[in-house]
Amino acid sequence: MPEFKRLGVKVIALSCNSVDSHRKWIKDIKSYGEIIDEFPYPIIEDLNRKLATALGMLDPAEIDQTGLPMSARAVFIIDPAKKMRLSVLYPATTGRNFDEIIRVIESLQLTEKYKVATPVDWRKGDDVMIDPSVSESEAKASYNDIKTVMLPSGRTYLRIVPQPIDA
Repeated sequence: MPEFKRLGVKVIALSCNSVDSHRKWIKDIKSYGEIIDEFPYPIIEDLNRKLATALGMLDPAEIDQTGLPMSARAVFIIDPAKKMRLSVLYPATTGRNFDEIIRVIESLQLTEKYKVATPVDWRKGDDVMIDPSVSESEAKASYNDIKTVMLPSGRTYLRIVPQPIDA
């Protein structure tokens, strides 16, 4: 949660269990995570699985004790304009990778602000690529240290620069 707060992200959970079940589960989470303060985000009850079904969050390979499909462990990143920017569905038996979720949010926030793209395995502070839609003249006007990767195609769209840093 401190990382989500640092990034200005609001967190909300959806569960196919009852509010009473959520209250008990929150006690377990707080105990396990050694959380003393108030629980940091709301959990929505979806007993009839209406929202989980609409969002494609049911895992047909995992069935609960009543024979119903369990909800997958889903992550949806919605930007401030309410546009879905990322959705990841993990099987019900697989936990989420919060390091990757933070990495994606940092990438989305950076690429929203600057005309850059983040390469595979990028981490905050690593070099980035100038967005291919940026003209050569605009790139030269915006960046001092451009490393153009020579490719067999002869195209020069792979332009590497240090990550822009806010002043």
